[in-house]
Amino acid sequence: MSGDALFPRDPVTLGPGAVHLPGWLSIEQQRALVDACRAWARGPVPLRHTALPGGGVMSVRTVCLGWHWLPYRYSRTADDVNGAEVAAVPHWLVELGRSALVSAYGEQYEASGYTPDAALVNFYDGAARMGMHQDKEERSDAPVVSLSIGDSCIFRFGNAENRGRPHTDVELQSGDLFVFGGPSRFIYHGVPKVYPGTGDPATGMSGGRLNITLRETGLAG
Repeated sequence: MSGDALFPRDPVTLGPGAVHLPGWLSIEQQRALVDACRAWARGPVPLRHTALPGGGVMSVRTVCLGWHWLPYRYSRTADDVNGAEVAAVPHWLVELGRSALVSAYGEQYEASGYTPDAALVNFYDGAARMGMHQDKEERSDAPVVSLSIGDSCIFRFGNAENRGRPHTDVELQSGDLFVFGGPSRFIYHGVPKVYPGTGDPATGMSGGRLNITLRETGLAG
């Protein structure tokens, strides 16, 4: 499974290393990913709302592959759910991530050796949000690959210093790819709004938004 690199809208560069590629996934690819996400959500570690150290609970629901994300670290086992070891990142998903980097950055990345060993699958219903945060639990500064399926959302792309301004709001639609690496790798970002009912039922989703992010953790074991 690889990206088709079909761009019904022009690619947009938001900053050094931050590239938005609208319509990168075909409907067929989106449907295949939706089917895969449904299987992953059934286990061995099921989809869950993540509990935060301060007592709050995230509004998105998450299932992880390769490494289980806990605030704010990774583990091979889902100690906050059922103690089971998470499913591996399938090879075809690794290849999709590599294809995404080539589409975003150019053919020189074909030989980069990019091998994402963790995938976070987040499901947003119409009320779910994601606060401004950095992806910094990883020991690798390799780019993050983000795929959107289902309802459109506002993706807020901020700065590397704090959660406030300056930031740029971008509408991500079903099939869009967003890659952030290089100087933009540790930018604050979040999702302040989802637009219910904007997804294409042909993806196999009746509602909500799926976001799949691929990362190199730099962790051993």
